[in-house]
Amino acid sequence: MSDSTIRASDADRERVVTALQQHVGEGRLTLDEFSERSAAAYRSRTRGELDVLTRDLPTPAPRASTTRRPLVPVLVVVAVLLLGALLAMGYPATADAMGEMMSQMGRMCG
Repeated sequence: MSDSTIRASDADRERVVTALQQHVGEGRLTLDEFSERSAAAYRSRTRGELDVLTRDLPTPAPRASTTRRPLVPVLVVVAVLLLGALLAMGYPATADAMGEMMSQMGRMCG
């Protein structure tokens, strides 16, 4: 059995409609084209019918993550550099002050 004759799942249909939405946002499809293709996607019974709807479009780029986790390593490096600069200038840093600074960074990132 070829992949194009396999029955499409609801998740398959949603993936195609999501890709079509992204192509509208990028200016490759008009709203009318999106409407026609998304309606056809929801009517599709096989993966082959879904493939036809996106065949003339490039594979969409993955969407950027909105999570702030990549910022955490940057903030840690900045804190360490700032602490080093303060110590080099003779600023009296105590364990309590360092702990408070790390706690504040955790609240900012978390």
